[in-house]
Amino acid sequence: MQWTAPQVLLILALVTGTPAVGQQQQPQPGTQQQQQQQPQVDVGGPQSDTAPVIVRKKNPTDEAPKPEPKPEKPKKIEGINDPTFTSTSALVNVDVSVIAQKNGMFIPGLHQDNFQVLEDGVPQRVVNFAQTQKPITAVLLVEFANMPYQFLYDMLNGAYSFANSLKKDDYIAVTAFDMKPHMIVDFTQDKNALQAALSQLRIPGFSETNVFDALYDTIDRLEGVEGHKYIILLTRGIDTFSKLNLDKTLKKIQGAKDITIYAVSTGQAFRLYLESHGAFEGGWGPAREMDYLQADNQLKTFAKLTGGKAYFPRFEAEMPEIFNDVAATVRNQYSLAYHPTNTKLDGSFRKLQVKLVAPDGEPLKIVDQKGKEVKVSIIARDGYRAAHTVE
Repeated sequence: MQWTAPQVLLILALVTGTPAVGQQQQPQPGTQQQQQQQPQVDVGGPQSDTAPVIVRKKNPTDEAPKPEPKPEKPKKIEGINDPTFTSTSALVNVDVSVIAQKNGMFIPGLHQDNFQVLEDGVPQRVVNFAQTQKPITAVLLVEFANMPYQFLYDMLNGAYSFANSLKKDDYIAVTAFDMKPHMIVDFTQDKNALQAALSQLRIPGFSETNVFDALYDTIDRLEGVEGHKYIILLTRGIDTFSKLNLDKTLKKIQGAKDITIYAVSTGQAFRLYLESHGAFEGGWGPAREMDYLQADNQLKTFAKLTGGKAYFPRFEAEMPEIFNDVAATVRNQYSLAYHPTNTKLDGSFRKLQVKLVAPDGEPLKIVDQKGKEVKVSIIARDGYRAAHTVE
């Protein structure tokens, strides 16, 4: 039997394992040749000389990188002390108005060195000072009880005069009182709401006038309001039925912070008429002349303790002038603040006095454009009650 050439080559291939000529060698699994035939994936990272570098996404469980070391604390330099800071929690604020006695105009342009503040006679160092012109936050507190019409007319005339002196940024509330205070309208900038509130004051009910209770309650409410507040009190000043007495009311006023009272007495012209006709000699009505004199003194005290002012108009035309004066006073003020040298928190009442001084320490003289000396009034609170710490 003769073998052909292809048959001989096939037999040799089976024996030696060498591939026959013309046959393509098949790659074995896992060999380098098979890996080279796999498609290349572009991972977008930097390429090395041998293989792509794959940047994988951060795993939340990976260990956080160590923070960089903090810079070393600067070494202390000999001869230079560390800075020290001192503070005192007690800060007394005093609003001061300097008014020309002749025309009631505010005196501008004064400086911090022109003011001297004394607490119980001891000079204090002023640490904050500013001349301010600002909108006001006030409660119009009016006596609305069953009494002669002349008193009611003065009250309404004064209330409307005050409303006409307001500006758009002022916040005003209206409270009327007889046996107890009644809030007619809460704080608002809406002048129409204020006018509507006043229009309700037409037919009074009770004849009792509890000034002390109403003033105490109003101060209590205002203590929760930020900033400086004012009470415009329109009343005869006679208290007939309050649960609180004058002493407790004065203590409340002394302890009030950032509250100033402006009191306007009603019925002065009617009182003068009764006095001139001998009506008080017969014990007119529920009150006597002494009661009214005591009421006037109380209104002066309320205003003086808080840095305000009391007015006793005798003519109807005085009301607009009074409230223009009030507006000019409360909108233009000097704000002073100091840390008291008496640091005791004993709840005691501290007397305050504000003076105007020249650079040489002598009383400051203010002159007008013609060089004529101008007499001024300094309006500031009479004192304050220190905080009290309970041991």
